[in-house]
Amino acid sequence: MLKLRIIDPQKPNELKELDLNLDTMLNHECLIGRYPNCNVVLDSAEVSRMHGKISLKDGNYYYTDLASRAGSRLNADQIQINQDYPLKTGDMMQIGRFFLMVISLVTSNEPTMIDLNINVNTNVVTTSNGQAVQQEIAIASVAPTPTPEPLPTPALPIKDPQEYMPLATVDHSQIERWMKGDLTVKCIQVIDETHDVKTFRFVADPPMLFTYKPGQFITLDLEINGEQVLRSYSISSTPSRPHTLEITVKRVPAPAEAGTDVPPGLVSNWLHDNVKAGSVLKVNGPTGKFTCFANPAPKLLLISAGSGITPMMSMSRWVYDTASDVDIVFFHCARSPRDIIYRQELDWLAANHPKFNLAISITRREPGQSWMSFTGRLDAAMLKLIAPDYKERTVYVCGPNPFMESVNDLLESIDFPMQNYYEESFGPPRKKVKKTPATAPAPVEVAASPGAKGLREMLGKISTEAAPVQDLGARVATTPVAASVPVSPAPASSSKTLIVFSKSGKEVACDGEETILDMADQEGVKIRSSCRSGVCGTCKKRKLEGDVKMEGYDPEALEESEIKEGYVLTCVAYPVGKVVIDA
Repeated sequence: MLKLRIIDPQKPNELKELDLNLDTMLNHECLIGRYPNCNVVLDSAEVSRMHGKISLKDGNYYYTDLASRAGSRLNADQIQINQDYPLKTGDMMQIGRFFLMVISLVTSNEPTMIDLNINVNTNVVTTSNGQAVQQEIAIASVAPTPTPEPLPTPALPIKDPQEYMPLATVDHSQIERWMKGDLTVKCIQVIDETHDVKTFRFVADPPMLFTYKPGQFITLDLEINGEQVLRSYSISSTPSRPHTLEITVKRVPAPAEAGTDVPPGLVSNWLHDNVKAGSVLKVNGPTGKFTCFANPAPKLLLISAGSGITPMMSMSRWVYDTASDVDIVFFHCARSPRDIIYRQELDWLAANHPKFNLAISITRREPGQSWMSFTGRLDAAMLKLIAPDYKERTVYVCGPNPFMESVNDLLESIDFPMQNYYEESFGPPRKKVKKTPATAPAPVEVAASPGAKGLREMLGKISTEAAPVQDLGARVATTPVAASVPVSPAPASSSKTLIVFSKSGKEVACDGEETILDMADQEGVKIRSSCRSGVCGTCKKRKLEGDVKMEGYDPEALEESEIKEGYVLTCVAYPVGKVVIDA
């Protein structure tokens, strides 16, 4: 038996003491961490999901740090990971901001109550020849303390197994599979991955098997402030664990330079603030072509940044669970060590999967956090170091658009075979810049000078990228596996391009360079949308008149029969001349 006192400096008046009987625990181990299934739960972001453990071995107690993110201290000394440190009364363990003091411990070598109930008296005398003779041995039993009669235990309410283990009460052959369409799910757990990232775990009621491809996404159908809002998120769980469905969402702060009237990421922050265990949500899906199922390969290079790690984790978990013989190089870029999502699980995969090679780079150091790995953005030198055989691998990339563009440019510059490149982005779809010919002015001879050269270099480095939208946690762009609808060339004069929304009675003159959905948003014409990249099919509307140009959409989002009836995906449809839309 081991007695611990837990001290939280943020709540100094609330001391907690625990009696831990490791003899009754699995493998004689007491798990300590943030994860709700741990024996001792320390609910704080700086504590890893499974931070450490206390074990009982050969009658002695030991503390072990399980490769935690922030490490552990024993009596103020930093300890090594995965090493057993013996514990004694008075020892102090520090885990995150918490202090765990060993108040008392009883090992199997100490005398028990049975031992203390025997009193042995031995008298020894010496004879004349010097020999010692045991004269008398008196063994007297000490009367045990009478045990009081136990008080009657009140009967506990009997719970229906349907409440705590529903899958044990149903015929597994009768459990339906969810493969597509609308579904109502219930949140059973919210897991803090980092200080601003949460994982939401869902089940279906009655139980269903979630069937999807690793890397796909679902669309949440929510009501926020009285309005219906649709938003898509990549599935972070794996179909090899089909009884639950998970999404991982980052809280999005408002831009520092924006005024107070600028809202932060609407849906992501709403999920953080409102969804708890027991919450019920509507989802639709699964959808998406960004999956290792679409392009099986023996060698993968997964490259992600920020929230873009979620589909990569789904694929990695699936490869591990199914014992697939796939060699993975997993590169992730984060702002700082505390921003690394799934850090402990990634370390565990790297330690237990011989073909899972992990490389993480941070772009910002923070005081008090040590970092002994890569720093900075991914470049050619770093890529060749972590994956010398990168040309032999199939590459999947996911992250903010600037990150995606830099990786794309990098791979092209080092002659990577781009037919093996697939991407899924978080943020607004990248707009294609249309180059228009311009009449060049007559050349003027100017003498070159160091100052002129420096100015040209400075101007060349000015970024022309648009600022990212705030709700970066939502998935709104997809792999460029797509179809296109050929149409006649656009009219030479942009003044002839007109969009008429028949139900709203609005006419919008435009230049044909923005999608019908974008123009509808600008004019206050409501069209339901989600992915905004031609994948989910939510924004389809009937075209009553005119022609459109659709590029880069998923053929599954718009069936052939719907195309014949005049339906278009407004998020990827560009007007050609006058177009009338039933909206």
